[in-house]
Amino acid sequence: MSARILKGDEMPKFFVKEEQIEQEKITIIGEDVNHIKNVLRLKVDDDIEVCDTDTTKNYICGIKNINNDNIECIILKEKESEAESNIEIHIFQGLPKADKMELIIQKSIELGAKEIVPVEMDRCVVKLDSKSSIKKVERWQKISEVAAKQSGRDLIPKIKEVTNIKKICNLISNYDIVLLAYEGEKENFLKTELRNLKNKENLKIGIIIGPEGGITTEEVNYLKENGAKVITLGNRILRTETVALALTSIIMYELGDIGGKK
Repeated sequence: MSARILKGDEMPKFFVKEEQIEQEKITIIGEDVNHIKNVLRLKVDDDIEVCDTDTTKNYICGIKNINNDNIECIILKEKESEAESNIEIHIFQGLPKADKMELIIQKSIELGAKEIVPVEMDRCVVKLDSKSSIKKVERWQKISEVAAKQSGRDLIPKIKEVTNIKKICNLISNYDIVLLAYEGEKENFLKTELRNLKNKENLKIGIIIGPEGGITTEEVNYLKENGAKVITLGNRILRTETVALALTSIIMYELGDIGGKK
């Protein structure tokens, strides 16, 4: 039986851990087994793309065996990663109401964000106890995985546990720049800060976004004192679910990600 070779968007992508790769063999387990067998109805000798989430290495594989609880694949060749940017964007999102966080996660990951961190802020309407927080993060992580697969990412971006402003301040020094979008800022524009980053590679950028009610003056001052760059996005006030998408798009475009790595 000859292999059915799929190309481009036709070739489904699956994620595995490094421990699932043994020499020239990859074993797919979990929910993907059912998806391959019963949803995509793939057969032995069909080709699929497999990504190692621990190393972001990509492989074109041929299905060798379809078992009840796993799919055995043979590595045909290693594929160069083209989906991941040299720009690493981490989004610190003030907890929004309803299902807005799901939209923010889904679209930010499609645009290339590397990590999303939910943040409790003074004006957050949503308050999560430890049990609710764990369940929410698990659900959000699943949304991240689905979005990563759909958009052809080479990794599954992490949705971190809920944090607070103080903990963010302890992380600012780990970034090349941390941007804080604030409607009260009138002079420092995003384009000014991005201009200072031109021609630099492998950037790690943090974005801090307030919830529906915005971020308080006290929070802004505290973040600014600890190194965050406060910026204006213009005269119009954006909804919290719009800010992450706008900033991620602009940063990726301006610093060279659109169309592939710099």
